[in-house]
This record gives sequence, C-alpha cells and structure tokens, in this order.
Amino acid sequence: MEKQVLVIAGPTGSGESTITKEIIKKFSIFTRLVTATTREPRLNEKDKKDYYFFSEEDFKKEVTRGSIIEHTFVPGRSVYYGTYKPDLDDKLAKGLNIIVNPDVVGARYYKEHYNATTIFIKTESVGVLKDRLVKRDSSISDEELDRRLEAAKYELDNEEDFYDHVVINTEGKLEEAVNEVVEILKRDKYRLS
Repeated sequence: MEKQVLVIAGPTGSGESTITKEIIKKFSIFTRLVTATTREPRLNEKDKKDYYFFSEEDFKKEVTRGSIIEHTFVPGRSVYYGTYKPDLDDKLAKGLNIIVNPDVVGARYYKEHYNATTIFIKTESVGVLKDRLVKRDSSISDEELDRRLEAAKYELDNEEDFYDHVVINTEGKLEEAVNEVVEILKRDKYRLS
C-alpha cells in the first residue's frame, strides 16, 4: 500500500510545525491536514485554512455523523481537536501526501488505518524547549509555561517510544532535522514528486 499519510508530532515548541512547513516547501506533493477544533481562532487564523473551527456542540455532531474520525479532548484548555474526514478524503483523492501533527492518540489512529510513518520531533533538552516557548510568546504566564513543560515531559517520558522514528531538532540546526525527515521519507517510499 502506497504511503500517503505522514505523522510528524512532538511536544509544543519542538518544531514539528516548522518541520512540516519545510517539507511542504520542498515537496509540492505534500500538504498539511487541516485539523478540526473547538478553540477560538487566534489572531489572523482563518477557518478552513488554519483549522476547521466548530462550537463544541457542532464538533460533537460532526463526531456522531462520522465526519470527525478521531479526536482528543485537552482538559487543561477544555478544547477538542480532531481529524476532519472531508479534508483528509479530499486531499487523498487528489493524490497528495498529507502531513498530520496529532497527539499520540491520533498517531496511533493514522498508523493503524492509513499505514502512516510516525516521526517524533524533540529538542535536545527540556531547557531548550522552555527557551523556545518563552521566545515564541514573551507574555506566557508562569502557570501556562509550567503546564506546557509538564505536558512535554509526559510526552517525552511516556509517548516517544511509540513512534517509528525520533528526530532531534537541535537549536540552530533546523536544516539537519529536515534532512533527516527527508531521508526517512525516502526509506519509507513516500512519493516526493
């Protein structure tokens, strides 16, 4: 079965979104899956481009309808995230390779149902992760920072071993991490053009 779905995941601040963007820039056959969520749009985010934004009630209706095929509830933020099947099906039908940035629940789903290769991105240390989070949002509260770091430590301690590959996104060496992902894509026989 030809591989069309790729999971790139990791703790917030690890660089999974940046690496996803770099792979899409390098290979036009790759695109990002647009996730469904119940969270409010952030500044400049657009519905159907950045996320499919749903009210909690509508999100649950889409789950019942079968349009959201896997999902997770994030208790600390009271938000749902999930896979919007119409977006996934449309991109698969166009012959595109789809990069998904899920949590471990989603990663398991894609591995089982779509033969996805799963890649876990991490930094060289939790300290680097902390620095990135603060640099990305200088107004982040200590409580929010602690919460995100605790979640990251949990992922590193309990979920990393599930993934097929682990790539360290060393500070200042993004291109090396991207190249490592490209080598994985070649080995796992993803179409690159």
